[in-house]
Amino acid sequence: MISNIADKVIAFNRGLRYSGELPEGFRVLNPFLENPETMQVMEAFYRKYYNDSNPRKFIIGINPSRHGAGVTGVPFTDTKRLESACGITMHSARTHEVSSWFVYDMIAAYGGTDQFYSRFYINSPFPLAIIRATKNGNWLNANYYDDKKLFGMVEDFMIESLKNHIDIGLDTSEVYILGKKNADFIHKLNKKEKLFDKMTVLEHPRYIQQYKSKEKELYIDKYLLAFKQ
Repeated sequence: MISNIADKVIAFNRGLRYSGELPEGFRVLNPFLENPETMQVMEAFYRKYYNDSNPRKFIIGINPSRHGAGVTGVPFTDTKRLESACGITMHSARTHEVSSWFVYDMIAAYGGTDQFYSRFYINSPFPLAIIRATKNGNWLNANYYDDKKLFGMVEDFMIESLKNHIDIGLDTSEVYILGKKNADFIHKLNKKEKLFDKMTVLEHPRYIQQYKSKEKELYIDKYLLAFKQ
């Protein structure tokens, strides 16, 4: 019988598949199918921090980066932070992800990983990495809302994923949404499905780290203030 949050998240990730359509030039990466070690480190992470049934507040990202959760299976966590902050080493990959840098500096300011993850659960409405082909044949990270046709194709899957996240035992009285454009789309889904009572919008970690790095401490304070309400 599945009784704690760790078991529920691990079961969700083990069964995670996207079999729907995608517009031409887009791909979905599923690290749980593509790298056996991803499943191992993901399980170690959730067993360490979520091995209880206490309710958490939900922090909602966009969709995983191919260098963050697209490798580790842990939202906003690259292999560097997985090892240095969480004490879990991944041997088959070495990644650095811009958003992860900000998130773990914020977590440290909050009081560390034990304290933070005992109160919060982070994931995304589309919980797998999306990449898009460039004209010269390279692949770049993509967001679910980058293309109207893409959003139309993944919308039902996103709603189902949000409901599955909530079912692990989350407090839906207030959610924290990362990124203003992301919030616009989550608001649309919430209007239709009535999943959350209150939505608090925060600037996305990548935006802060890439464009507002000199004001990083101010944004960390903004996050901490929002979380303490």
